[in-house]
Amino acid sequence: MNETIRADFPILSQQVYGHPLVYLDNAATTQKPRSVVEAIAQQYYTTNANVHRGVHYLSQQATDLHEAARERVRRFINANKASEIVFTRGTTEAINLLATSGGEAFLNEGDEVIVSEMEHHSNIVPWQLLRQRKGIVIKPCPITDQGALDMEALARLFTPRTRLVSLCHVSNVLGTVNPIRQIAEMVHAHGALLAVDAAQSVPHRRVDVQEMGCDFLSFSGHKAYGPTGIGVLYGREALLEQMPPYQGGGEMIARVSFEKTTYAQLPYKFEAGTPDYVGSHALAVALDYMENLGLETIAAHERTITDYATARLSTIPGLRIYGTTADKEAVIAFNIEGIHPLDLGTLLDRLGIAIRTGHHCAEPLMKRFGTEGMARASFALYTTRAEIDQLVGAIERVRKMF
Repeated sequence: MNETIRADFPILSQQVYGHPLVYLDNAATTQKPRSVVEAIAQQYYTTNANVHRGVHYLSQQATDLHEAARERVRRFINANKASEIVFTRGTTEAINLLATSGGEAFLNEGDEVIVSEMEHHSNIVPWQLLRQRKGIVIKPCPITDQGALDMEALARLFTPRTRLVSLCHVSNVLGTVNPIRQIAEMVHAHGALLAVDAAQSVPHRRVDVQEMGCDFLSFSGHKAYGPTGIGVLYGREALLEQMPPYQGGGEMIARVSFEKTTYAQLPYKFEAGTPDYVGSHALAVALDYMENLGLETIAAHERTITDYATARLSTIPGLRIYGTTADKEAVIAFNIEGIHPLDLGTLLDRLGIAIRTGHHCAEPLMKRFGTEGMARASFALYTTRAEIDQLVGAIERVRKMF
């Protein structure tokens, strides 16, 4: 990507501790282009009013922007209807909504939910909470030493009690891309449902829910160049209709009396309270930004950066990369013999380089690879080869201190 695109992200031009910022923590959150930040400011300055309930001009304008954003998301992931798009605070809330409302509708004591060893905690803990409430069974699918989902093991996990499989599309640590279409066919052949955590795929590649064949899908705005506090749960209309509301309050009702309350139509029955109507509009602007650049162009650039970074990091003595599948996204998790990842991250920070360290909200995955934590460099559409060179040079400098 050229300097014109990097200029869209003013934060990247600053210095940290006297060094140019090298931001390589994009799997945690991406930076925001000017168009997204300006859209937020512009709406607060000109179109700030509560949506859906007001008859006045500003409310109508804000409602139009909010519902246009829903339609924008629908087109972006190729859902059938805008009513299948539920706005949430992010992937975490989307999965909690599914585990709570979907768990009530589709799961009973003894029913099974399959997850994997590579899942983020947000795709583990909500199912554990459901297990406490309803006595479901959670069955983790193992992964290979290369970080791929063990498809043969997955096939063996299915029983007549399997009701739901909930998997990440892309691992936030390993970068592994799971074969969702193939998995969907396997899941549906057993009469189960498939939920996909797409938090780490939506920013990097085209995601088409109909092509994938999933029943539910979730993602976060802030990982896709949008604002924090906004996310999406997609669900097939027939399934969402069967699910009870997640929360109660305003917006999600049709009529309320002390004797009985009836609920609003989809998707509003899942959107209690005032929605983040500014965030939804800004998310739509972020999706526009990515599509204007070209999702295929972004994917090709990030593939080049990931391959280059893998090659450069592999030359460092004592460095081990976790996740070595052929098809992986723009993230590299690694450790260096004799250097704790926290120490590495702290020292790199003093050189202006931002990476992530720790368990990355994936403690079962850490256990699988026999480590308490990893360092992680993750890339975006604005990452350059020069930044990879700075990362490698800084790691070499840190190695000399140990």
